[in-house]
Amino acid sequence: MDKFRIIIAGGGTGGHLFPAIAIGEEIKDRFPKAEIHFIGSDFGLEAKVFPVKDLLHTLLPIRGLQRGLSVGSILKNLILPYRILRSLLKVSTLFKEFDPTLVIGTGGYASALPLFMATIQKKSIPIVLQEQNSFPGITTRWFSKKANLICAAFKTDYLNVDNKLVITGNPIRSNIISGDRAMALKFYGMDIEKNTLFVFGGSQGSTVLNKSLGNIINQFDNQSIQVLWQTGDNDYNKYKKYKNNTIKIVPFINDMAAAYALSDLVICRSGALTLSEVTTCGKPSILIPFAAAAGNHQMKNAETLYQAGASILIEEKDLISNKLFKNINYLINNKNTLEKMSIAAKNLGKPNATKKITDHVIHMVSNV
Repeated sequence: MDKFRIIIAGGGTGGHLFPAIAIGEEIKDRFPKAEIHFIGSDFGLEAKVFPVKDLLHTLLPIRGLQRGLSVGSILKNLILPYRILRSLLKVSTLFKEFDPTLVIGTGGYASALPLFMATIQKKSIPIVLQEQNSFPGITTRWFSKKANLICAAFKTDYLNVDNKLVITGNPIRSNIISGDRAMALKFYGMDIEKNTLFVFGGSQGSTVLNKSLGNIINQFDNQSIQVLWQTGDNDYNKYKKYKNNTIKIVPFINDMAAAYALSDLVICRSGALTLSEVTTCGKPSILIPFAAAAGNHQMKNAETLYQAGASILIEEKDLISNKLFKNINYLINNKNTLEKMSIAAKNLGKPNATKKITDHVIHMVSNV
């Protein structure tokens, strides 16, 4: 049974890619003889990550539909049918050679074709979907009826598949709760006696968050607040001038466990994996959903925390800098409120998500 073969398809962005890798690594840790083959896109983040991590993989020459009206976007859309055909041929060949026992889809345009291929095989191949968001992605919606199991991060009213939906949480990096507060504060040269605000907009940063914080950053000078601010590479040179003894500004943070450990309050977007980390770490938060997210899924993710009392939610259209400062100042100086929000966040966290998903996968392949 430990020699089963599993295809894990997903990518394009880290939100789809990293859950795929986490599930694959958990399976391999528990069943070293299992064969795991990842499928992604030539145009996604996985094109760089898979080779670095030395993972068995196939990249498809496929990309999502371009929404712009530029000449470049139109030309890319015109050759999309050709890309789909080439990708289907590549997936078909892989299925014949690899003969998968089960297929897992974690979302993104690279996952749809392998899932489709699994549904048209003469031999029944079970399908497991892993959905990161409160509002399911298009791939999950397409294949929810045909899937044998859907492992969801949040309870959702958008899929009528209660008999095969399990709430597992999102797979996150296993060391995310291992940060040491004292060591992290020392590393950044911060004061252990001060309240610490951690601001980030994802690995690439957020122009909207950076601009709003830049407008109020000088107001922190006379407050008992210190700030760790990840700007992203693109905006770093614009905002690094605000660095001082209490404002630490960096383009990128490798050790997110340390950043969470030192923080008393987090300001961030509401991508699924970010919120999974925030809740697992039990961090109070001010959430500013990305307004252009597909299906407005970031708003729906944020509402889950807001309704539980774990966060304050500010929409982009309401992001007035003075309003942001008032919320920060109120929360950071009200320990009782922060403690209640921390407990609410922790109650939503699911640190064993990867293990639970893998348990379901193993149970399924053992019955194939």
